Amino acid sequence: MSNTARFIGKVVLVTGAASGIGRATAVAFAREGAQVAILDRTKESLNDAAEAVAGVGAKALVLACDVSEPAQVEKSIGRVVETFGRLDIAFNNAGVENEAAPVAEIDLEDWDRILDINLRGTFVCMKHELAQMVRQGGGVVINTSSGAGVRGVAGGAAYAASKHAIIGLTKSAALDYAKSNIRVNAILPGNIETPMMDRFTGGDIQKAIDLEPVGRLGKPEEIADAVLWMSADLGAFVTGAAIAVDGGWSL
Repeated sequence: MSNTARFIGKVVLVTGAASGIGRATAVAFAREGAQVAILDRTKESLNDAAEAVAGVGAKALVLACDVSEPAQVEKSIGRVVETFGRLDIAFNNAGVENEAAPVAEIDLEDWDRILDINLRGTFVCMKHELAQMVRQGGGVVINTSSGAGVRGVAGGAAYAASKHAIIGLTKSAALDYAKSNIRVNAILPGNIETPMMDRFTGGDIQKAIDLEPVGRLGKPEEIADAVLWMSADLGAFVTGAAIAVDGGWSL
């Protein structure tokens, strides 16, 4: 456990927690004393994340859930509250990328898949998280957008559309709940060392590095650090923000 232990007594839900940013963030919260629930599509995919949380002296509640299925989301968030009694921080990080294609060549099925998971999934999670936070008198929600939420991406229209929309959803929710002691923000990662980046580049990571003004990829732990800052008292006056952590990529 960290010497700071900023999150002792806090209950945290991380979606898309099986790998990459989600896994790193779940571990970071656990290291600082939080009770952590980790959510991804299958329990098997979460084994590594659960072991990593155990490695910092905590035990994660493991939730198998497809965020594009509203009934599964409602049940999963209900389990968090049944297990821990409350939900203080929700990091809505679950998302998928699209296969690169110009707009006229995007399959409608692929478009719907991206929007269902990235945007609709985030909305459905927020719907239940925010209702619980209102009941308990406060909380923090952080949504994963992207640098692609503030600029276009050739071949990535579906992904960029979903991530632009998450920013609008975040800002609107922040206004809806500003007087309810609930803060809602978005984080915009750049090109990060994750399995998603490996898939998107076809393994040619140098292509992504070349896009970064700082000359390197970001690390999942660097995004986790920003999420924890936004969730802690240090970020208490921040709501409705879309904060880029991207090495200057979105500039």
